[in-house]
Amino acid sequence: MRVLQLYNDYRSHQGGEETVVRGINAIFEHRGVKARLVTRSSKGIEGRVTAKAHAFFSGIYSWSARRDIGEELRSFRPDIVHAHNLYPWFSPSVLSECRRAGVPVVVTVHNFGLTCPHWSHIRRGEECTRCLGGREYWCVLRNCRESVFESVDYALRSTVARRLRLFHDNVTMFVALTQFARQWLAAAGFDPDRIALLPNMVPILETPSDAGKGTYAGFVGRLSHEKGGGLLIEAAAQAPEVPIHLAGDGPMKLAWSAGTPPNVTFRGLLARKEIARFYRLARFMVVPSARFDMCPMVILEAMGHGLPVITSRAGGLPELVEDEVTGLLFNPGDAEDLARKMRGLWADPDRCAAMGQAARERAGREFSEDTYFHRLMAIYERAITLNAENLQ
Repeated sequence: MRVLQLYNDYRSHQGGEETVVRGINAIFEHRGVKARLVTRSSKGIEGRVTAKAHAFFSGIYSWSARRDIGEELRSFRPDIVHAHNLYPWFSPSVLSECRRAGVPVVVTVHNFGLTCPHWSHIRRGEECTRCLGGREYWCVLRNCRESVFESVDYALRSTVARRLRLFHDNVTMFVALTQFARQWLAAAGFDPDRIALLPNMVPILETPSDAGKGTYAGFVGRLSHEKGGGLLIEAAAQAPEVPIHLAGDGPMKLAWSAGTPPNVTFRGLLARKEIARFYRLARFMVVPSARFDMCPMVILEAMGHGLPVITSRAGGLPELVEDEVTGLLFNPGDAEDLARKMRGLWADPDRCAAMGQAARERAGREFSEDTYFHRLMAIYERAITLNAENLQ
């Protein structure tokens, strides 16, 4: 099988989506799948007026990207195109070119960009679904990007993609990372028979962490509203005996670091090797994300390291963490409940160790690279079959 992957990275540093994309390419290489990864980069756009203007129009519809991908299709002759983020340099216009060439397309839905121009359904820390049903203008009216230029850009490109049905008509199979996301897409009008379920994958370490000996509760992620760091800091004030270390950077860092409790330490943005050490020294991880966080890699990475996870009982998160087995669930938005769960788990190292072992075993069964590869190949075969039926 020949696979062409398409991915436009983000302006921020490497995140979970980029880790998954490059991980897929790596397992293809190891297993003899002929694959090509075509990337575009959004790094460097910030602060450059001409680059922003170019990205504005490219994200709406890019004839040049469509031409370039047409050349890739003719030269590489893939059996399948696997697309991830396409904005702004590819744009969904490339999907039309794939369809014209008769090549099936699989799109992994890493975020909620198909139903929210802002991609998160979060506006200043609160859930927002006003743009559903073709009302993308709310992104502009509420200035969801905190920049009128960007809010107009995001609203316009989402509107064009919806009205031209660039995703609906040109994607053979969608990949949802949780059952919650799958049901959300179906409710938004996407064909449920063309939405497959496939959570992210994670390497399983040969030597796991000893969760019972960890010296802090850890948080890894972007310091933004949708990741729930503010709620964690609020809970930390109610659990002063639990040292909490936050690894990451983001727009809320300055606001959250002002007046934080003494048991909270900001570690900043860590390199991949430093992140691995961060996991090894933690007792458990806390993932207080909002319900529209798709499939946080930190949960799977913690499980792969043999750590329990405390996360919110919201969205698709309970699908990843089994309450009282591989971790604990707290009530969404409830800092007091989160603090209670952290205090209880921190005070019981043996319980941490047992949960960590159960988490690692589950990760090996359900989220390993081997499991992911075989399930992804089955989705590809399904897409190829559907495409052949549609061409008849």
